[in-house]
Amino acid sequence: MALPKKKYPKSRQGKRRSHLKLNLPTFDICPQCHSRKLAHHVCPTCGNYNGRQVITIETPKKKG
Repeated sequence: MALPKKKYPKSRQGKRRSHLKLNLPTFDICPQCHSRKLAHHVCPTCGNYNGRQVITIETPKKKG
């Protein structure tokens, strides 16, 4: 198996891996409840998607 003759510098390694960074997901604002949601997904707070109610969100019941 071939081996390199010299050690690669860290700057060259960084240039090679410059596109391997992690990106944060982009968020949209829900037009109904104005909370942050993923694009093209149902809003986890109110359950709306594309101007209509898709799922019903149940609020947790209080003990007591």
